[in-house]
Amino acid sequence: MALTLEEKKRVVAEVAEVAADANSAVAAEYCGLTVAEMTELRARAREMDVYLRVVKNTLARRAVEGTAFECLRNELRGPLLLAFSMEDPGAAARLLKDFAKEHEALKPHALAIGGECLPGSEIDRLASLPTREQALAMLMGVMKAPIEKFVRTLAEPHAKLVRTVAAIRDQKQSAA
Repeated sequence: MALTLEEKKRVVAEVAEVAADANSAVAAEYCGLTVAEMTELRARAREMDVYLRVVKNTLARRAVEGTAFECLRNELRGPLLLAFSMEDPGAAARLLKDFAKEHEALKPHALAIGGECLPGSEIDRLASLPTREQALAMLMGVMKAPIEKFVRTLAEPHAKLVRTVAAIRDQKQSAA
């Protein structure tokens, strides 16, 4: 059933609103997926806070105009679904990459992050981005390392003295 003009405007407005707030986008070919598989993909997307939508390419082109994903306009051809990462920049890529491992019919077509468009073959690069929690943990590890090294350096002379006195004590006890 064809969409009315009002429905088309609503779809464009909805996708444009999501695209304005999203961190990254992935366009993937979905031909060959069954309804059950698409339902499973949508359920996983909801769990990972990924906005997933099958949109006509002409409507999608209008929706991404003026956003960081405008670079995708020329890549939108053929039957595609759009996945936008809302919180974690790599969430949509991880979702589609993992789902594509189980279902060969799903093929990443194009990616966009930070206004840069990448081919679908680069999905591993985007999917390997750390989550927010992982990035914070890495940052804290980098920030904590110099302090730990400084504390170990300060404690080492005392520890060396204690080890030396203990070695002398053990030597005297074994000699007696």
